[in-house]
Amino acid sequence: MRIQAPSFVDLDTPTGPMRTHLFRPDGPGRYPGVILYSEIYQMTAPIARTAAVLAGHGLLVAVPDVYHEYTELGESFAYDKEGTDRGNNLKIEKVISAYDADARSVIDFFVDDEGCTGKVGSVGICLGGHLAFRAAMNKEVRAGVCFYATDIHKRSLGKGMNDNSLDRIPEIQAEMMMIWGRQDPHIPAEGRRMIYDAMSAANVSFSWHEFNGEHAFMRDEGHRYDPEIALLLNSMACQHLNRHLR
Repeated sequence: MRIQAPSFVDLDTPTGPMRTHLFRPDGPGRYPGVILYSEIYQMTAPIARTAAVLAGHGLLVAVPDVYHEYTELGESFAYDKEGTDRGNNLKIEKVISAYDADARSVIDFFVDDEGCTGKVGSVGICLGGHLAFRAAMNKEVRAGVCFYATDIHKRSLGKGMNDNSLDRIPEIQAEMMMIWGRQDPHIPAEGRRMIYDAMSAANVSFSWHEFNGEHAFMRDEGHRYDPEIALLLNSMACQHLNRHLR
């Protein structure tokens, strides 16, 4: 379906206002809400296009600025060394509790929004894959899609680089879709196995998909982009979310 022009809302969080970009289907009725977590670069053009794809499949998409405490409202970083270094530094400067509080703010927004059914999903890419994974630990989140979620196996997200995501896996009640690249140096085979085994031991309901791709193979800018895989996985993600959020 067609979508409305993108808009935004500045949500209250314990660490200050969080610019949250909104992509709404253009049609009457109410729609499930999906938190889309960006890479370390915040709301770039590739993330906006991903949000538009999801919204065009009948989902109300909210893209929060993951580093809102440290940036101007709505600021994004370039896909270059300076932007990469800044994003990676902020990833381990922000405390884990702040990431979790941000998720809570978006979930509460969906619950109160007249255009949302109150059913919530989470999607994320790279850093965002890890954040979508943690967001799924909230009971309101019924479905999650994680694209090459970084740092879960290393327990290295947030200040102190000592997150508890592996320990909290039993809290996930959502139907999860986990997507990985076999040639991704950030999440090697042993790291993927650690996550798979932990999710299996906790009896989480999930599907597991590995492709011959490097890190960032979904991003439609840069030499690692794989259009064929991206087209397939965007379709799979939309089907997964609509199946479990309707």
